[in-house]
Order: sequence, then C-alpha cells, then structure tokens
Amino acid sequence: MAGPDPQRALTRYREHAAGYEASALRTLPLRYRAIWNLELKPGDAVLDVACGTGMSFPLLAEAIGPAGHLVGVELSPEMAAIARARIDRAGWRNAELIVARMEDAKLPPNAFDAVALNFTHDVLQSEAALANIFAACKPGARIAVAGSKLLPWYLAPINLYVRWNNAPYLTTQRNLARPWRLLERYVPDLQRTGALWGACYLAKGVFRGYDRER
Repeated sequence: MAGPDPQRALTRYREHAAGYEASALRTLPLRYRAIWNLELKPGDAVLDVACGTGMSFPLLAEAIGPAGHLVGVELSPEMAAIARARIDRAGWRNAELIVARMEDAKLPPNAFDAVALNFTHDVLQSEAALANIFAACKPGARIAVAGSKLLPWYLAPINLYVRWNNAPYLTTQRNLARPWRLLERYVPDLQRTGALWGACYLAKGVFRGYDRER
C-alpha cells in the first residue's frame, strides 16, 4: 500500500479547512484525553504534530503556562491560517507555528518535553517525519497519540465502514490495523487502549531511542 502523499493532503485539507473543526467534534474527547496523557507541567516545551487548525492549542497553552513553549507544525496553509488566527486572538507569545511537511520542519534538537499526535495517521506512516520529530525530543520526552484504526479482522464488514469514514482525511491507509507500528521503534513501552468501540485508539509512552530490531 502506498505511503503518505503530501500533495494530495494539501488538496484535501484546502477543501476541509473551513469545516474541519465541526467534523472533528466527535473525536474531541479523545483529543482531550491524549493531551491529558502528556502530563504537561508549567514551563514544558510541547510539539503539536500536524496541528491543523490549532484545536489543541488552548489546552496545551494552559498546561504549559507563559513560561512554556508551544510549537505547532502543519502542512496545509489553509489549516495553518486558522491556527495562526487562534494564536493571535489569544495573545500567546510563547506559541509558534511552522507551515511545512513534518519531514521538512526546522526544529531545534533535543528541545521538546512532550509531543502530541492527534489524528496524524499520515505522519505516523512516514519514517522521515518520525525521525525529524524524535531528533527534536529530549530523552524521556512524553508522547501521546489519538487516532483511528481498524477493528480485528473478524469484523471485516465494519472495517469497510472505518476505511470509508477515514478516507477523506488520510492519503494512506498503510498500517491502519496497527498505526503505531513505526512509532514503537522510538517508544518501545507504548501503552495502547481502544476507544470508540475499537475504531480509535489512545497511546502514550516515553521516548527511549530507536530500536532497530522492531
């Protein structure tokens, strides 16, 4: 199955941007739980991967306080424009937005205490994107994920619906049965729990380095 396609993602999210937040309401509780799993503290530096319209920014900014540092990376200029407007309205001087592919984003090395990945399947299927993320993480950085996944194989008819429902927001369905497969190389202690009757998941863990045996 083909990997992520950034050009298709740009086209799709140009169309999605205006209505994205309304479409994401059904998974908002999972986003909140993922942020809670980061166990953020005042002064932390947090990276919001594929931050979209900045829906996570208010919770992240509140948790890290004015002494913290919030960086969002977003591929889509249209989505990023909404996120930037959110930063401006709130007056967060410690928030930064980078408009780039996650593979290409210029991030300082060993900078982040925590990383949020909310519904970022394409990023999780990119070796280069993950390498860039974890080069920017401090040892011991906390990682939290929320995303969609397939149910067990014996529920194949339901999985047809899961694939169809997610298709507008993904450019690859590679590893949709185990979206965290590449992430485990960096977070071998990744803890996972199912959500939304098994069609979504939450995961959390600590960055321990790259495990070449996985």
